[in-house]
Amino acid sequence: MRRIGFVILARCLLLDAPFAAEAQPAGKAHRIGFLGNSTAALEANLVTPFREGLRELGYVEGQNIAIEYRWAEGKYERFPGLIAELLARRVEVIVTAGTPATQAVKKATTSVPLVMVGVGDPVASGIVVSLRRPGGNITG
Repeated sequence: MRRIGFVILARCLLLDAPFAAEAQPAGKAHRIGFLGNSTAALEANLVTPFREGLRELGYVEGQNIAIEYRWAEGKYERFPGLIAELLARRVEVIVTAGTPATQAVKKATTSVPLVMVGVGDPVASGIVVSLRRPGGNITG
């Protein structure tokens, strides 16, 4: 994932920080949703650098962030239920791995920020209008 994706994710978390500090108990971790097309083992090539990038920005899983992982295991019909689970967990941002996962989250919510990775051509696949100005709640 490009470094800009990590910076954007950090901004999403930091923009909410002043409000979160007033509304949440001290030490409460930010909650990130991660939705993958396949399995944890097959998506490790994306998850490992994702975690490392967050760590470089000062976000450590289990300390100041909690990551909710959901895997479709190649069964894309599972996306609506998996996304509903993430939204019920009140994630602050959803990171998607792959075009099908990104399309499903785009369809499901316009209020939760979406950071896409592993999407071949987001313009051609109808996810964004342009790379320069993706619009809505989507970036990557």
